[in-house]
Amino acid sequence: MTSPTDIGAALQQDGGEGGAAPEPFGLGSSPLRSDALPKALGIYPYAADLWAEGLLWGAVLRSPHPHARIRGIDTSAALALPGVHAVVTAADLPPGPDGLPDGAPAGPIVADRPVLAAGVVRHHGEPIAAVAADHPDTARLAVGLIAVDYEPLEAVTDPEQSFTAPALHPDGNLFRHLPLRTGDPEAAGEIVVEGLYQVGRQDPAPLGAEAGLAVPRPDGGVELHLSSTDPHGDRDRTAACLGLEPDRVRLVVTGVPGATTDREDLSFQVTLALLALRTGRPVKMTLTREESFHTHASRHPALLRYRHHADAEGKLVKVEAQILLDGGAYADVSAEALAAATAFSVGPYVCPNVFVDAWAVRTNNPPAGRMRGEGALQACFAYESQLDQLAARVGVDPVEIRRRNAMSTGDPLPTGQAVTCPAPVKALLDAVAAEPLPALPVDDPDAEWLLPGGPGGAGDPAAVRRGIGYAVGMVHMLGAEGEDEVSTATVRVSGDHATVICAAVDAGQGFATLARQIVQTVLGVSEVYIAPADSDQSIAGPSGRGRHTWVSGGAVERAALMVRHQLLQPIAANFGMSVELLQIADGKITSYDGVLGMPVAEALEGKELWATAQCRPHPTEPLDESGHGDAFVSISFCAMRAVVDVDIELGAVRVVEMTVAQDVGRALNPRQIEDRIEAGVAQGVGLALMEDLQTSGGLLGNPSLTGYRLPTSLDTPEVRIAALLEERDVVATFGAKAVSAVPAVVAPSAVAAAVRAATGLPVGRLPIRAEDAVTA
Repeated sequence: MTSPTDIGAALQQDGGEGGAAPEPFGLGSSPLRSDALPKALGIYPYAADLWAEGLLWGAVLRSPHPHARIRGIDTSAALALPGVHAVVTAADLPPGPDGLPDGAPAGPIVADRPVLAAGVVRHHGEPIAAVAADHPDTARLAVGLIAVDYEPLEAVTDPEQSFTAPALHPDGNLFRHLPLRTGDPEAAGEIVVEGLYQVGRQDPAPLGAEAGLAVPRPDGGVELHLSSTDPHGDRDRTAACLGLEPDRVRLVVTGVPGATTDREDLSFQVTLALLALRTGRPVKMTLTREESFHTHASRHPALLRYRHHADAEGKLVKVEAQILLDGGAYADVSAEALAAATAFSVGPYVCPNVFVDAWAVRTNNPPAGRMRGEGALQACFAYESQLDQLAARVGVDPVEIRRRNAMSTGDPLPTGQAVTCPAPVKALLDAVAAEPLPALPVDDPDAEWLLPGGPGGAGDPAAVRRGIGYAVGMVHMLGAEGEDEVSTATVRVSGDHATVICAAVDAGQGFATLARQIVQTVLGVSEVYIAPADSDQSIAGPSGRGRHTWVSGGAVERAALMVRHQLLQPIAANFGMSVELLQIADGKITSYDGVLGMPVAEALEGKELWATAQCRPHPTEPLDESGHGDAFVSISFCAMRAVVDVDIELGAVRVVEMTVAQDVGRALNPRQIEDRIEAGVAQGVGLALMEDLQTSGGLLGNPSLTGYRLPTSLDTPEVRIAALLEERDVVATFGAKAVSAVPAVVAPSAVAAAVRAATGLPVGRLPIRAEDAVTA
């Protein structure tokens, strides 16, 4: 994270008192992010800040029911309100194949989610109609005047009941069933441990609520300015829902305020575009925080039943599991999350016999979707809890039981796929275990606030117990099961500066900084400009799973290497040598024999060079009917040690410290890596102890930042980086691995293990409630 010292140093670099310090240069350095200062100073432009001449304001009517039939919609009172310019419903969208309104359903994988509900409401807060008016208050007032005749229907909110409940959608209630069968079903171990585990609904709670601006175009199309993380995918889906050709829709990425999931539900942007097309004027929409909770997808709640068989030494013999994910009302990425939960159901451990049945089902709960480590996090909590049970039964410490079963490079996943990337699981465990433990906050009056409850708290310091827990986890990088991963980038050099054109969205992972570092390293040019992303550029794909570091970074590198060849070829010819005998370093072109030494700026003077390149990693394949297949490109691993203090009378928990060891392949920007690890840990700690988007009968109970508790700076623990292991993945761009998802996957399990150690209680649920940690 950028500290006050960092900001002060950056201000000096920009000409402040004290002189200019040289900025770190190229890969392996840690330059200040280009957006750090604007964001810190509050001048960074977000989508909510946009404006246009003749602007109208949009608002959406949402269902108060989790399941209901729409018998009629009367918009006449809303249309009669002065200042209202348009009211749209599903009838204003292109009709379905049968000629009847179907709400123009869409989705990232399965097109089953209507933009506006058509006939049936399937979750609380589902969009039904939208209004455009000349003032935001008028728009919201008009929404309240729309009369909807509902016939409430019985809501299915228990995913276990979904199997036998009436179909909630023409596609049925089962998104996917994935069986995994590996080894001998009759295998058994001397020691058997089993458990039932639950993971609650975590919301991404983005820093900024959804906002955007739609501007109609003279050709009958529309231009959208949104905080999109997938401009081409969102453009294509929006165009399809509106019945337009893709080239009639342009999406401009505007001020993404951090994203750990898809930034907007598609209905938001399609409705915004529809209002602009209907009125012929720009339309802006800025959601309230409550609307934001209703609009975006959350993490899949999960129920996991596990049975581990092991020999007398604790070596795994067989793992049996049942995994049930609640996908909510619409498919979103439930099938993809289920694949990760199934494939990683044993974790980074070796087991010859694995039998898993996994399901993702439809309910009338809010839709669940993409969020850091979807599927992998839920499985991690279950298998790590099982390993703690097993360690206690065998009589060894938690680190040792994990070391005895740890995966190494070349070992197979239960899916049969060999882990060909570096898998330094033992080294990661050893790194966190070797770090010294933090001091106990006793006998020190100044440290009273460190105890659970803080200074003046109701608890008795004598009731505080310290616990230490360990966890290891894994996530896949890039897409899976045959998803085509490709990105395109253009690098243009003119004089002493370069420009990178790539539609990869920097959603907080620091891609813009990394792209600058790549060009600096390859071409020796210090001034590198990253063009804003939009859908008129060549496709780069969605953000997430470290794909832009790998795929888009690879495209930038290849384009820069092509420009490098254009630059060096005539110089090499003049000296009668091959291009391979020249190198660029520290802003100079030098030859192998030292005869040539020329500044890059001099060689580029008067030249304009450019190249466009693509990067496409090796293909994967879908898992078959037995759960087998090479479904993943590569995998990232992380180990953590959590230290917690628990008041066993009140159930209050304070996370004292999280120690992290992670395999990063190659540290391209060490400071950004550490920042991303800290962010992942904070999100994981939030799920472990407080983040719980509650539903009752399908209704959201706490859709606000008052009701939905997030960790503050006082809740976020000290994060100690024990090791960033740099064993390069030979198939990855620069050998680097994804960083931010796997800490979020592992942290909840480590905290749960520490609470388990402090209390002696089983702790089978996330988030951990106060009553789960009370022993006295």
